[in-house]
Amino acid sequence: MKYLSTRDINRKTVTAGEAICKGIADDGGLFLPDSIPSVSMEELAGWQNLSYQELAARVLALYLTDYSAEQIKACVDAAYTAEKFSDERIAPTRISRSCGLLELWHGPTCAFKDMALQLLPRLLVTARENLSVKEKNLILVATSGDTGKAALEGFADVPGTAIAVFYPKYGVSALQQLQMQTQKGKNVAVFGIRGNFDDAQTGVKKLFTDAGMQNALAEHQMRFSSANSINWGRLCPQIVYYFASYFDMVKAGKVKFGEPINFCVPTGNFGDILAGYYAKKMGLPVARLICASNRNRVLTDFFETGVYNRNREFYQTASPSMDILISSNLERLLYLEYGQNAAEIQNLFTQLRQEGRYQICEEVRRSVSDIFAADSCDDSECFEVIRRLYEEEQILIDPHTAVGVGVLKKYREKTGDRRETVVLSTASPYKFCKDVLAALEGKEPAEENPFVLLDTLEQKSGVAAPPQMKALADLPVRFDQVLDKEQQAEAVLNFVARQ
Repeated sequence: MKYLSTRDINRKTVTAGEAICKGIADDGGLFLPDSIPSVSMEELAGWQNLSYQELAARVLALYLTDYSAEQIKACVDAAYTAEKFSDERIAPTRISRSCGLLELWHGPTCAFKDMALQLLPRLLVTARENLSVKEKNLILVATSGDTGKAALEGFADVPGTAIAVFYPKYGVSALQQLQMQTQKGKNVAVFGIRGNFDDAQTGVKKLFTDAGMQNALAEHQMRFSSANSINWGRLCPQIVYYFASYFDMVKAGKVKFGEPINFCVPTGNFGDILAGYYAKKMGLPVARLICASNRNRVLTDFFETGVYNRNREFYQTASPSMDILISSNLERLLYLEYGQNAAEIQNLFTQLRQEGRYQICEEVRRSVSDIFAADSCDDSECFEVIRRLYEEEQILIDPHTAVGVGVLKKYREKTGDRRETVVLSTASPYKFCKDVLAALEGKEPAEENPFVLLDTLEQKSGVAAPPQMKALADLPVRFDQVLDKEQQAEAVLNFVARQ
């Protein structure tokens, strides 16, 4: 299988390994496979009782065709281990009264990003070996909270790599920030940005396509790559857990094998839900993909109107990983829905860069509306969901998951669609103790110390806190530098000089 850039009208192809090493195309486009593999119902039936590791190897083999079966197995087996994941099922689906909850936060950093970022470094190292790459890969990451720590954890001291992470200084939770600031490793750097996630992400994308920066890296025998979901090696592993969750729903007796279900996905950058789109296109019985937004409802408005418009007020919410106005992975969806027409994608994203908005054609709008539904929840609605689910079922969820559960309720009321649905539970509630306590108690806690809040939530809920979150209290802060967004390039160059 070959890979294309969403913006290359000449359709130059690269291998999966090359796409993973580069992260983003030279023209600023995103790599994606030139076709989507098909899985028959007979094959799906044979996958039902595989372990998560075995299932991941089957799915990845369909996309990463320049990797050997032995290489894929080695990468998967090293990524998904009992030492790294607190549940042997890796991504279990918990059944609540109203839906399935696909718990994606049992990994080392307690967020769904671990599902891909424990695997991506291994895929990258293997690709480097296959391609005989001599230069070191500099991984640049913009994070809205969880990607940064998961990427740092995955790439720390990985040979042939260095990683620099940029996060919005006032746009992550206290524990998310501490997870990044206390990261161990000789090849890591972390920077706070005075701005929001979109500022950090825009700056990182500019660096990738800056010829001067690329030349500066070359002088140090380095090349760029990415651990954001713009990297296909981040997105591809996320396809796996849609299959795993569907099989869990069948085993739980919620659906018969072959009967379609819905997935409701809290998302900001559109990567997590796009993985579900790929699973559906491969043949997984998926009816609707429900896109759940917080108060920054740029994606909800897009699916309702066909207009993507980032010219709006930006809100900091209780679900900071979704506080995004530029959803990068939407570009991959539109490339496919426009029939792989790179010229159209160039036009749309030139409009977005110059005018802050674009409008898709009516044919494409109808097509995506057949697959996607969308709605949003604000913080007050989100807090009500957290409180209600805990009081009624003693299930404790974080604000991002609560957005998904709340949007599912709205979707059902609006459409009458009562089909079995899985909500993707994307983070441990203990990453957002203050807001979860506010939801449970009906008022914001006066306490500011994140570890006192963690202990309070544990005592109040009776739900054990992840030990790695508690351990943060004893780790020294290594990275406390805060930059203006215009200083990202300088920070990268200084970091490179130290490597």
